[in-house]
Amino acid sequence: MTAPFKFEVEGPGGFRAVLRHTAFRNIWFAQLAAQLADKFLLFSLIILAYQISGGSTPVAVTLLVYTVPAVIFAPPAGVIADRLDRKQIMLWCNLGRAVAVALIPVAALVPQLRGDFVHLLVITFVFSAVGQLFGPAEAAVIPTILPRSALITANSMALLTMVLTLVVGGALAPIVSRIDLYAPYWLAAVLLVIGATFIFASDIPGLERTTEPPVAASRNRFHRMLIDLKEGIDALRASRGLMLAFAQVSIAVLVLFMLFALAPAYVSHVIGIAPQDSYVILGPATGGAILSAVLLGQFVRNLDKSKLLFGSLIANGLTLLALAAVPQAMTQLPDLRVHARITGAAFSLLLGIEFGAIMIPAITYLMESTSDEIRGRIFALLYMVINGVTALPVLAAAALSDTIGTAHVIGGLGVVLIIGGLAIFTAGRRASAPRPA
Repeated sequence: MTAPFKFEVEGPGGFRAVLRHTAFRNIWFAQLAAQLADKFLLFSLIILAYQISGGSTPVAVTLLVYTVPAVIFAPPAGVIADRLDRKQIMLWCNLGRAVAVALIPVAALVPQLRGDFVHLLVITFVFSAVGQLFGPAEAAVIPTILPRSALITANSMALLTMVLTLVVGGALAPIVSRIDLYAPYWLAAVLLVIGATFIFASDIPGLERTTEPPVAASRNRFHRMLIDLKEGIDALRASRGLMLAFAQVSIAVLVLFMLFALAPAYVSHVIGIAPQDSYVILGPATGGAILSAVLLGQFVRNLDKSKLLFGSLIANGLTLLALAAVPQAMTQLPDLRVHARITGAAFSLLLGIEFGAIMIPAITYLMESTSDEIRGRIFALLYMVINGVTALPVLAAAALSDTIGTAHVIGGLGVVLIIGGLAIFTAGRRASAPRPA
Protein backbone atom coordinates (compact mmCIF):
# COMPACT_ATOMS: atom_id res chain seq x y z
CA MET A 1 0.00 0.00 0.00
CA THR A 2 1.45 3.34 -1.04
CA ALA A 3 1.50 6.41 1.11
CA PRO A 4 -1.73 8.41 0.77
CA PHE A 5 0.16 11.63 0.18
CA LYS A 6 2.33 10.31 -2.66
CA PHE A 7 1.15 10.86 -6.22
CA GLU A 8 2.59 10.62 -9.67
CA VAL A 9 3.37 13.14 -12.34
CA GLU A 10 1.78 12.05 -15.58
CA GLY A 11 3.84 13.70 -18.21
CA PRO A 12 5.77 16.70 -19.50
CA GLY A 13 4.46 20.22 -19.32
CA GLY A 14 6.08 23.59 -18.73
CA PHE A 15 4.86 27.16 -18.72
CA ARG A 16 4.36 27.31 -22.48
CA ALA A 17 2.37 24.08 -22.57
CA VAL A 18 0.11 25.18 -19.72
CA LEU A 19 -0.54 28.57 -21.30
CA ARG A 20 -1.79 26.83 -24.44
CA HIS A 21 -4.96 26.05 -22.48
CA THR A 22 -7.07 29.11 -23.24
CA ALA A 23 -9.23 28.93 -20.10
CA PHE A 24 -6.22 28.69 -17.81
CA ARG A 25 -4.40 31.44 -19.70
CA ASN A 26 -7.36 33.78 -19.22
CA ILE A 27 -7.68 32.89 -15.53
CA TRP A 28 -3.96 33.39 -14.99
CA PHE A 29 -4.07 36.83 -16.62
CA ALA A 30 -7.12 37.64 -14.50
CA GLN A 31 -5.25 36.50 -11.39
CA LEU A 32 -2.24 38.61 -12.39
CA ALA A 33 -4.39 41.73 -12.83
CA ALA A 34 -6.41 41.11 -9.63
CA GLN A 35 -3.38 40.42 -7.43
CA LEU A 36 -1.55 43.46 -8.76
CA ALA A 37 -4.64 45.55 -7.97
CA ASP A 38 -4.78 44.00 -4.50
CA LYS A 39 -1.13 44.84 -3.78
CA PHE A 40 -1.59 48.36 -5.14
CA LEU A 41 -4.46 48.80 -2.71
CA LEU A 42 -2.57 47.30 0.24
CA PHE A 43 0.51 49.51 -0.07
CA SER A 44 -1.51 52.58 -1.06
CA LEU A 45 -3.75 52.15 2.00
CA ILE A 46 -0.68 52.31 4.23
CA ILE A 47 0.29 55.64 2.65
CA LEU A 48 -3.24 57.07 2.68
CA ALA A 49 -4.00 55.96 6.26
CA TYR A 50 -0.83 57.66 7.50
CA GLN A 51 -1.57 60.74 5.40
CA ILE A 52 -5.08 61.09 6.85
CA SER A 53 -4.33 60.20 10.47
CA GLY A 54 -0.67 61.16 10.87
CA GLY A 55 0.06 58.13 13.08
CA SER A 56 1.21 54.51 12.91
CA THR A 57 -1.63 53.05 15.00
CA PRO A 58 -4.31 53.85 12.38
CA VAL A 59 -2.08 52.19 9.78
CA ALA A 60 -1.99 49.01 11.90
CA VAL A 61 -5.78 49.18 12.36
CA THR A 62 -6.24 49.50 8.58
CA LEU A 63 -4.09 46.43 7.94
CA LEU A 64 -6.02 44.53 10.61
CA VAL A 65 -9.34 45.43 8.96
CA TYR A 66 -7.84 44.27 5.66
CA THR A 67 -6.92 40.87 7.18
CA VAL A 68 -9.94 40.06 9.38
CA PRO A 69 -12.38 39.18 6.52
CA ALA A 70 -10.02 36.38 5.45
CA VAL A 71 -10.71 34.67 8.78
CA ILE A 72 -14.43 35.44 8.98
CA PHE A 73 -15.59 34.94 5.40
CA ALA A 74 -13.22 32.32 3.97
CA PRO A 75 -15.25 29.26 5.11
CA PRO A 76 -18.60 30.53 3.74
CA ALA A 77 -16.77 31.50 0.54
CA GLY A 78 -15.68 27.87 0.15
CA VAL A 79 -19.29 26.67 0.47
CA ILE A 80 -20.38 29.22 -2.14
CA ALA A 81 -17.59 28.06 -4.49
CA ASP A 82 -18.87 24.48 -4.22
CA ARG A 83 -22.54 25.41 -4.70
CA LEU A 84 -22.71 28.22 -7.27
CA ASP A 85 -21.27 28.88 -10.72
CA ARG A 86 -17.56 29.55 -10.18
CA LYS A 87 -17.14 31.64 -13.31
CA GLN A 88 -19.88 33.99 -12.15
CA ILE A 89 -18.33 34.12 -8.66
CA MET A 90 -14.92 35.19 -10.00
CA LEU A 91 -16.45 37.62 -12.50
CA TRP A 92 -18.66 39.45 -10.00
CA CYS A 93 -15.99 39.31 -7.31
CA ASN A 94 -13.62 41.32 -9.52
CA LEU A 95 -16.33 43.77 -10.56
CA GLY A 96 -17.47 44.18 -6.95
CA ARG A 97 -13.95 44.89 -5.79
CA ALA A 98 -13.46 47.37 -8.63
CA VAL A 99 -16.51 49.32 -7.43
CA ALA A 100 -15.33 49.16 -3.80
CA VAL A 101 -11.83 50.43 -4.53
CA ALA A 102 -13.17 53.20 -6.78
CA LEU A 103 -15.24 54.44 -3.83
CA ILE A 104 -12.03 55.60 -2.09
CA PRO A 105 -11.15 58.38 -4.58
CA VAL A 106 -14.86 59.12 -5.14
CA ALA A 107 -15.38 59.63 -1.40
CA ALA A 108 -12.38 61.99 -1.37
CA LEU A 109 -14.39 64.36 -3.58
CA VAL A 110 -16.78 64.90 -0.64
CA PRO A 111 -15.19 67.52 1.66
CA GLN A 112 -16.61 65.91 4.83
CA LEU A 113 -15.05 62.54 3.93
CA ARG A 114 -11.69 63.62 2.55
CA GLY A 115 -10.05 63.67 5.98
CA ASP A 116 -12.25 60.95 7.51
CA PHE A 117 -10.63 57.69 8.61
CA VAL A 118 -13.71 55.57 9.39
CA HIS A 119 -15.07 55.42 5.83
CA LEU A 120 -11.64 54.18 4.68
CA LEU A 121 -11.91 51.27 7.14
CA VAL A 122 -15.44 50.42 5.93
CA ILE A 123 -14.40 50.36 2.26
CA THR A 124 -11.30 48.32 3.09
CA PHE A 125 -13.40 45.76 4.97
CA VAL A 126 -15.90 45.47 2.10
CA PHE A 127 -13.11 45.11 -0.49
CA SER A 128 -11.38 42.37 1.49
CA ALA A 129 -14.64 40.54 2.29
CA VAL A 130 -15.71 40.41 -1.36
CA GLY A 131 -12.21 39.29 -2.35
CA GLN A 132 -12.49 36.15 -0.21
CA LEU A 133 -14.82 34.65 -2.83
CA PHE A 134 -12.18 34.65 -5.58
CA GLY A 135 -9.49 32.34 -4.11
CA PRO A 136 -11.56 29.20 -3.36
CA ALA A 137 -13.44 29.49 -6.66
CA GLU A 138 -10.20 29.82 -8.64
CA ALA A 139 -8.48 26.94 -6.81
CA ALA A 140 -11.52 24.73 -7.40
CA VAL A 141 -11.67 25.58 -11.12
CA ILE A 142 -8.03 24.98 -12.11
CA PRO A 143 -8.11 21.14 -11.82
CA THR A 144 -11.23 21.11 -14.05
CA ILE A 145 -9.55 22.96 -16.95
CA LEU A 146 -6.04 21.44 -16.84
CA PRO A 147 -4.74 17.87 -16.99
CA ARG A 148 -3.29 16.42 -13.80
CA SER A 149 0.25 16.61 -15.21
CA ALA A 150 0.00 20.39 -15.56
CA LEU A 151 -1.10 21.24 -12.01
CA ILE A 152 2.37 21.64 -10.49
CA THR A 153 3.32 24.04 -13.29
CA ALA A 154 0.06 25.95 -12.79
CA ASN A 155 0.76 26.30 -9.06
CA SER A 156 4.33 27.40 -9.80
CA MET A 157 2.90 30.16 -11.96
CA ALA A 158 0.46 31.12 -9.18
CA LEU A 159 3.35 31.46 -6.70
CA LEU A 160 5.34 33.41 -9.27
CA THR A 161 2.38 35.76 -9.73
CA MET A 162 1.99 36.25 -5.97
CA VAL A 163 5.66 37.14 -5.43
CA LEU A 164 6.03 39.35 -8.50
CA THR A 165 2.87 41.35 -7.82
CA LEU A 166 4.01 41.82 -4.21
CA VAL A 167 7.33 43.25 -5.40
CA VAL A 168 5.87 45.33 -8.25
CA GLY A 169 2.93 46.59 -6.19
CA GLY A 170 5.16 47.50 -3.26
CA ALA A 171 7.56 49.38 -5.54
CA LEU A 172 5.06 51.19 -7.79
CA ALA A 173 2.36 52.16 -5.27
CA PRO A 174 4.51 54.87 -3.59
CA ILE A 175 5.63 56.16 -7.00
CA VAL A 176 2.06 56.42 -8.35
CA SER A 177 0.94 57.97 -5.04
CA ARG A 178 3.50 60.75 -5.54
CA ILE A 179 1.79 61.66 -8.81
CA ASP A 180 -1.59 61.75 -7.08
CA LEU A 181 -2.56 60.33 -3.69
CA TYR A 182 -5.66 58.65 -5.14
CA ALA A 183 -4.22 57.54 -8.50
CA PRO A 184 -3.35 53.99 -7.30
CA TYR A 185 -7.02 53.32 -6.53
CA TRP A 186 -8.17 54.24 -10.02
CA LEU A 187 -5.39 52.04 -11.43
CA ALA A 188 -6.46 49.15 -9.15
CA ALA A 189 -10.09 49.54 -10.28
CA VAL A 190 -9.04 49.38 -13.95
CA LEU A 191 -6.93 46.27 -13.30
CA LEU A 192 -9.87 44.54 -11.61
CA VAL A 193 -12.15 45.33 -14.54
CA ILE A 194 -9.49 43.87 -16.87
CA GLY A 195 -9.40 40.76 -14.68
CA ALA A 196 -13.19 40.45 -14.88
CA THR A 197 -12.99 40.73 -18.68
CA PHE A 198 -10.55 37.81 -18.85
CA ILE A 199 -12.86 35.73 -16.64
CA PHE A 200 -15.83 36.60 -18.85
CA ALA A 201 -13.87 35.36 -21.90
CA SER A 202 -12.96 32.05 -20.21
CA ASP A 203 -14.69 28.77 -20.97
CA ILE A 204 -15.08 27.42 -17.43
CA PRO A 205 -17.11 24.26 -16.82
CA GLY A 206 -20.03 24.65 -14.46
CA LEU A 207 -20.86 22.49 -11.48
CA GLU A 208 -23.13 19.51 -11.95
CA ARG A 209 -26.48 20.33 -10.43
CA THR A 210 -27.88 17.87 -7.93
CA THR A 211 -31.61 17.78 -7.19
CA GLU A 212 -32.24 17.91 -3.48
CA PRO A 213 -35.37 16.42 -1.90
CA PRO A 214 -38.04 18.98 -0.92
CA VAL A 215 -37.28 18.59 2.79
CA ALA A 216 -33.57 19.33 2.27
CA ALA A 217 -34.34 22.24 -0.07
CA SER A 218 -36.56 23.87 2.55
CA ARG A 219 -33.96 23.76 5.33
CA ASN A 220 -32.59 26.91 6.79
CA ARG A 221 -29.81 28.12 4.49
CA PHE A 222 -27.50 28.97 7.41
CA HIS A 223 -27.95 25.44 8.78
CA ARG A 224 -27.21 24.03 5.32
CA MET A 225 -24.01 26.10 5.16
CA LEU A 226 -22.89 24.75 8.53
CA ILE A 227 -23.46 21.21 7.28
CA ASP A 228 -21.42 21.96 4.14
CA LEU A 229 -18.58 23.35 6.26
CA LYS A 230 -18.64 20.26 8.45
CA GLU A 231 -18.39 18.08 5.33
CA GLY A 232 -15.24 19.96 4.31
CA ILE A 233 -13.69 19.62 7.78
CA ASP A 234 -14.60 15.91 7.94
CA ALA A 235 -13.05 15.29 4.50
CA LEU A 236 -9.88 17.04 5.63
CA ARG A 237 -9.65 15.11 8.90
CA ALA A 238 -10.33 11.77 7.19
CA SER A 239 -7.27 11.96 4.94
CA ARG A 240 -3.75 11.77 6.35
CA GLY A 241 -2.37 13.13 3.07
CA LEU A 242 -4.65 16.17 3.05
CA MET A 243 -3.81 16.95 6.67
CA LEU A 244 -0.07 16.74 5.96
CA ALA A 245 -0.29 18.91 2.85
CA PHE A 246 -2.49 21.36 4.78
CA ALA A 247 0.05 21.55 7.60
CA GLN A 248 3.01 21.94 5.23
CA VAL A 249 1.45 24.86 3.37
CA SER A 250 0.66 26.55 6.69
CA ILE A 251 4.23 25.98 7.93
CA ALA A 252 5.73 27.38 4.71
CA VAL A 253 3.63 30.56 4.96
CA LEU A 254 4.37 30.85 8.69
CA VAL A 255 8.14 30.70 8.09
CA LEU A 256 7.92 33.33 5.34
CA PHE A 257 5.76 35.68 7.44
CA MET A 258 8.10 35.24 10.39
CA LEU A 259 11.10 36.06 8.23
CA PHE A 260 9.42 39.29 7.09
CA ALA A 261 8.40 40.18 10.65
CA LEU A 262 11.84 39.53 12.17
CA ALA A 263 13.97 40.86 9.30
CA PRO A 264 14.63 44.35 10.77
CA ALA A 265 15.58 42.92 14.18
CA TYR A 266 17.67 40.18 12.54
CA VAL A 267 19.81 42.48 10.40
CA SER A 268 20.23 44.85 13.35
CA HIS A 269 21.10 42.40 16.14
CA VAL A 270 22.52 39.39 14.28
CA ILE A 271 24.28 40.81 11.23
CA GLY A 272 24.98 44.21 12.76
CA ILE A 273 23.64 46.56 10.09
CA ALA A 274 20.85 49.17 10.09
CA PRO A 275 17.24 47.95 10.30
CA GLN A 276 16.53 49.84 7.07
CA ASP A 277 18.84 47.36 5.35
CA SER A 278 16.42 44.44 5.87
CA TYR A 279 16.28 44.15 2.07
CA VAL A 280 19.54 42.21 2.48
CA ILE A 281 17.38 39.36 3.83
CA LEU A 282 14.01 39.97 2.16
CA GLY A 283 15.35 40.53 -1.36
CA PRO A 284 17.15 37.18 -1.65
CA ALA A 285 14.19 35.37 -0.01
CA THR A 286 11.86 36.81 -2.65
CA GLY A 287 14.30 35.93 -5.41
CA GLY A 288 14.59 32.38 -4.07
CA ALA A 289 10.81 31.93 -4.17
CA ILE A 290 10.76 33.12 -7.80
CA LEU A 291 13.65 30.79 -8.70
CA SER A 292 11.89 27.86 -7.02
CA ALA A 293 8.68 28.53 -8.96
CA VAL A 294 10.58 28.65 -12.25
CA LEU A 295 12.58 25.49 -11.53
CA LEU A 296 9.60 23.43 -10.35
CA GLY A 297 7.23 24.67 -13.01
CA GLN A 298 9.54 24.45 -15.99
CA PHE A 299 12.42 22.07 -15.39
CA VAL A 300 12.07 19.62 -12.50
CA ARG A 301 8.38 18.66 -12.57
CA ASN A 302 9.09 14.91 -12.44
CA LEU A 303 10.48 14.78 -8.90
CA ASP A 304 8.66 12.64 -6.35
CA LYS A 305 6.57 15.26 -4.57
CA SER A 306 6.32 13.42 -1.24
CA LYS A 307 10.12 13.17 -0.97
CA LEU A 308 10.45 16.78 -2.11
CA LEU A 309 8.08 17.91 0.65
CA PHE A 310 9.88 16.00 3.40
CA GLY A 311 13.33 16.99 2.19
CA SER A 312 12.35 20.66 1.84
CA LEU A 313 10.87 20.75 5.34
CA ILE A 314 14.05 19.36 6.93
CA ALA A 315 16.24 21.56 4.70
CA ASN A 316 14.17 24.57 5.78
CA GLY A 317 14.90 23.76 9.43
CA LEU A 318 18.63 23.35 8.80
CA THR A 319 18.75 26.64 6.86
CA LEU A 320 16.99 28.48 9.68
CA LEU A 321 19.54 27.07 12.14
CA ALA A 322 22.37 28.22 9.89
CA LEU A 323 20.74 31.64 9.40
CA ALA A 324 20.55 32.05 13.17
CA ALA A 325 24.04 30.86 14.04
CA VAL A 326 26.53 31.35 11.19
CA PRO A 327 26.28 35.12 10.47
CA GLN A 328 26.22 35.88 14.19
CA ALA A 329 29.35 33.80 14.71
CA MET A 330 31.04 35.55 11.79
CA THR A 331 30.42 38.99 13.30
CA GLN A 332 32.50 37.93 16.32
CA LEU A 333 35.57 37.42 14.10
CA PRO A 334 37.05 40.62 12.62
CA ASP A 335 38.26 38.90 9.44
CA LEU A 336 34.85 37.36 8.68
CA ARG A 337 32.60 40.19 9.88
CA VAL A 338 32.50 41.80 6.44
CA HIS A 339 31.10 38.57 4.95
CA ALA A 340 28.23 38.18 7.45
CA ARG A 341 25.85 40.17 5.25
CA ILE A 342 26.58 38.02 2.18
CA THR A 343 26.20 34.82 4.21
CA GLY A 344 22.83 35.91 5.62
CA ALA A 345 21.64 36.80 2.12
CA ALA A 346 22.73 33.37 0.83
CA PHE A 347 20.79 31.53 3.55
CA SER A 348 17.76 33.75 2.85
CA LEU A 349 17.95 32.78 -0.81
CA LEU A 350 17.89 29.12 0.24
CA LEU A 351 14.86 29.79 2.46
CA GLY A 352 13.00 31.29 -0.50
CA ILE A 353 13.81 28.27 -2.67
CA GLU A 354 12.69 25.90 0.08
CA PHE A 355 9.48 27.90 0.56
CA GLY A 356 8.51 27.20 -3.05
CA ALA A 357 9.59 23.56 -2.79
CA ILE A 358 7.15 23.10 0.12
CA MET A 359 4.32 25.33 -1.08
CA ILE A 360 3.94 24.28 -4.72
CA PRO A 361 3.84 20.45 -4.31
CA ALA A 362 1.55 20.71 -1.27
CA ILE A 363 -0.95 22.96 -3.09
CA THR A 364 -0.78 20.62 -6.09
CA TYR A 365 -1.55 17.65 -3.87
CA LEU A 366 -4.58 19.42 -2.39
CA MET A 367 -5.89 20.08 -5.90
CA GLU A 368 -5.30 16.53 -7.09
CA SER A 369 -6.65 14.76 -4.04
CA THR A 370 -9.96 16.58 -3.56
CA SER A 371 -13.15 16.08 -5.55
CA ASP A 372 -14.71 18.90 -7.51
CA GLU A 373 -17.68 18.92 -5.11
CA ILE A 374 -15.60 19.75 -2.03
CA ARG A 375 -12.41 21.39 -3.31
CA GLY A 376 -13.61 24.95 -2.75
CA ARG A 377 -14.27 24.29 0.94
CA ILE A 378 -10.85 22.68 1.45
CA PHE A 379 -9.05 25.72 -0.01
CA ALA A 380 -11.28 28.12 1.89
CA LEU A 381 -10.28 26.40 5.15
CA LEU A 382 -6.64 26.63 4.05
CA TYR A 383 -6.90 30.39 3.45
CA MET A 384 -8.61 30.85 6.79
CA VAL A 385 -5.82 28.99 8.61
CA ILE A 386 -3.08 30.84 6.72
CA ASN A 387 -4.55 34.26 7.49
CA GLY A 388 -5.77 33.56 11.01
CA VAL A 389 -3.71 30.94 12.78
CA THR A 390 -0.31 32.06 11.46
CA ALA A 391 -0.82 35.58 12.84
CA LEU A 392 -0.57 34.43 16.48
CA PRO A 393 2.77 32.57 16.12
CA VAL A 394 4.24 35.53 14.23
CA LEU A 395 3.19 37.91 17.02
CA ALA A 396 4.54 35.47 19.62
CA ALA A 397 7.83 35.18 17.72
CA ALA A 398 8.14 38.96 17.58
CA ALA A 399 7.55 39.19 21.33
CA LEU A 400 10.05 36.39 22.05
CA SER A 401 12.56 38.10 19.77
CA ASP A 402 12.50 41.13 22.03
CA THR A 403 12.88 38.90 25.11
CA ILE A 404 15.33 36.10 24.30
CA GLY A 405 16.86 37.34 21.05
CA THR A 406 16.08 37.06 17.34
CA ALA A 407 18.70 34.40 16.63
CA HIS A 408 17.29 32.13 19.36
CA VAL A 409 13.76 32.41 17.95
CA ILE A 410 14.88 31.64 14.38
CA GLY A 411 17.07 28.77 15.56
CA GLY A 412 14.27 27.35 17.72
CA LEU A 413 11.91 27.39 14.74
CA GLY A 414 14.57 25.55 12.74
CA VAL A 415 14.73 22.79 15.37
CA VAL A 416 10.93 22.47 15.37
CA LEU A 417 10.88 22.12 11.56
CA ILE A 418 13.59 19.45 11.58
CA ILE A 419 11.75 17.41 14.22
CA GLY A 420 8.47 17.86 12.35
CA GLY A 421 9.99 16.84 9.02
CA LEU A 422 11.51 13.69 10.54
CA ALA A 423 8.20 12.84 12.22
CA ILE A 424 6.28 13.24 8.95
CA PHE A 425 8.87 11.17 7.08
CA THR A 426 8.58 8.39 9.68
CA ALA A 427 4.77 8.48 9.49
CA GLY A 428 4.95 8.27 5.70
CA ARG A 429 7.21 5.22 5.81
CA ARG A 430 4.90 3.48 8.25
CA ALA A 431 1.86 4.26 6.11
CA SER A 432 3.57 2.86 3.00
CA ALA A 433 4.92 -0.28 4.71
CA PRO A 434 3.08 -3.50 3.70
CA ARG A 435 0.83 -4.83 6.42
CA PRO A 436 0.83 -8.52 7.41
CA ALA A 437 -2.12 -10.56 6.24
